[in-house]
Amino acid sequence: MEIGLTGANGFVGRHFIPYLTARGLHVVPLVRGVDIGPVLTGLEVVVHLAARVHVMIETSSDPLTEFRRSNVVATEALARQAAKAGVRRFVFMSSVKVNGEETQPGQAFRETDEPHPQDAYGISKWEAELVLRQVAIETGMEVVIIRSPLVYGPGVKANFAALMRAVRRGWPLPFGGIKNARSLVGLDNLMDFIYCCMTHPAAKDETFLVSDGQDVSSGELVIKLALALGVTPRVWSVPPCVLESIAGWLGKRKAVQRLCSSLQVDISKAHQLLAWQPPLSLQEGFQKAVSKG
Repeated sequence: MEIGLTGANGFVGRHFIPYLTARGLHVVPLVRGVDIGPVLTGLEVVVHLAARVHVMIETSSDPLTEFRRSNVVATEALARQAAKAGVRRFVFMSSVKVNGEETQPGQAFRETDEPHPQDAYGISKWEAELVLRQVAIETGMEVVIIRSPLVYGPGVKANFAALMRAVRRGWPLPFGGIKNARSLVGLDNLMDFIYCCMTHPAAKDETFLVSDGQDVSSGELVIKLALALGVTPRVWSVPPCVLESIAGWLGKRKAVQRLCSSLQVDISKAHQLLAWQPPLSLQEGFQKAVSKG
């Protein structure tokens, strides 16, 4: 099987190529800005990972326009080229941010929930899903959409990497009083699920949420990372309201609010329709992340 892949140099993409190659597939990296029409001919599946990702410090004066240019317009153009070239299936990496920013404990997001994106990135991903569904209707190309929460694994960057460094150095972290629940997905589990969505007949024209299938509080996250790192967890309890007040003084209120809130996804649809189970437990995923991170 010949596979086209965008985002080949990204966090997921650079691991996904050897993953697919080991399964006997030929991967063709698709590069934006190059005439890829001829390259798409003969491909059976296109996996679209490339995107303008969530930006923590936004510099654009019109971020929604920038997100739409990269995540909506470019995605539609690629999908229409793929359909014209005879590509059978288009797998799109979306985001749980299409569903929203947080859940109430025990009330996980489902694929059937009304979308509620709240920032420019989430809006652009939702709009991209809509245009892909229209392309599928007009052309007959199969479209599979995957909404992912935070992805971690070897070489992860940003906040998760900073948390791993803090735990490794033995810094005391004030997360013991946070009684939330958050879904994550390890890189190996995500790649396995993308592969399932590439190949399983029942994935045709469906939308899926994906995770490790085990949710953790912020305090549990620190403890499990410490276990993977082989260090003593240093977690102490501070009421979330106090944390948010301190964060407000430091200009970090939104970051701490995310840390204190819940964000759970229900992956029962993947279980039931695709018979998919995460191959690695959350703890096994952490072990791989810290051993190579």
